[in-house]
Amino acid sequence: MKLKKELPLIGIVLLPFLYLMYVWNQLPEQVPLHYNLKGEVDRYGDKSELIMIPILLPLLIYLIFLAVPYIDPKKQIQKMGNKYDTLKLILTTFMSALALFIIYTAKNQTLTNPNIIFLIIGLLYLIFGNYFKTIKANYFIGIRTPWTLESESIWKETHKLGGKVWFVGGLLVIVCSLLLDKEINAKVFLAITIIIALIPIVYSYLLYRKEKQTA
Repeated sequence: MKLKKELPLIGIVLLPFLYLMYVWNQLPEQVPLHYNLKGEVDRYGDKSELIMIPILLPLLIYLIFLAVPYIDPKKQIQKMGNKYDTLKLILTTFMSALALFIIYTAKNQTLTNPNIIFLIIGLLYLIFGNYFKTIKANYFIGIRTPWTLESESIWKETHKLGGKVWFVGGLLVIVCSLLLDKEINAKVFLAITIIIALIPIVYSYLLYRKEKQTA
C-alpha cells in the first residue's frame, strides 16, 4: 500500500469522525437512530452509539477494500487495476457521505425526506451496474453465486446482464425518488432492489443448467 496514494481516501474516511467530534456537545443525550418507511423515528438511543456509524460505514468498507487484493486466492482483483481503485474511491466516498448524513440527521432530530437516501442509493446502483462487467471472477466482489464461481463464462455473462439490470434499476430508483410520494417510493424502492438482486442470480443458474446440458 502506497501511503501517499491512500491519503485522500484516508481523509474521506476521517470526515464523519471529525464531524461527529465537532457536533458532539450539540447532540442531545438521546438521538434518533432508526426511521420507518414514513421517515418517522422508531428508535432512539444514546448518542455514544453514533460512534459506530463512521466505524461500520466508511472505515470498515475502506479496510475491506485494502485487504481484498492481498487475500484473494485467485489474484483476480489485482487484474482490475485502476478500476478497482476507482470503485474503492466511489464506495468509500458514498459510505462517508452516508455517515455524515446520518450524524447530521441525528443532530437535527429529523429526517426531512427519506427519498434523498433512496436517490443516493439509486445512484450507487447505477454506478455498480456500470462497473459489473469489469469485475474479474473472485470470491469477494460481484455477483457471487455457486454457479458464477464455478464457471468463468457464467461469471462474465451474468455480470454483463447484471450490469444492465442494475444500471436500469438505478435509473428507475432515481426517477421514482424525484417523482413519487415518500411512502409509495419506499415500497417501489424495495421492489426494484429485490428484482435487480434476483434476476442475475436466476440467470446464473439458468446458464449453469444450459452449460451442463450441452457438456
